[in-house]
Amino acid sequence: MLAWMNRESLQRTAAGGGAVYWSRSRGKQWHKGEESGHTQKIVEIRFDCDEDVILLKVEQIGGIACHTGRESCFIAACRVIAGSEVEPVLKDPRDIYSQ
Repeated sequence: MLAWMNRESLQRTAAGGGAVYWSRSRGKQWHKGEESGHTQKIVEIRFDCDEDVILLKVEQIGGIACHTGRESCFIAACRVIAGSEVEPVLKDPRDIYSQ
């Protein structure tokens, strides 16, 4: 998946307890899995050479990372004319998020 982090979310992630991101849509810190239960256990934190990109190596607890119920958020393959979904739905999102 791809997500935003700010200084606080990086500090909270590095302190342990799983991945914490900055949710632009919610306008707050977001602990991955706080609603779905699909958390991310941090294996390693890396920075690129410019230190402006963070790569989290995680163990995806529950096997689902995407709110669409898939293992990955990257679900569409680029085709010459149009994209098409290539990742199967592992769990119906209606079964993950009850509102």
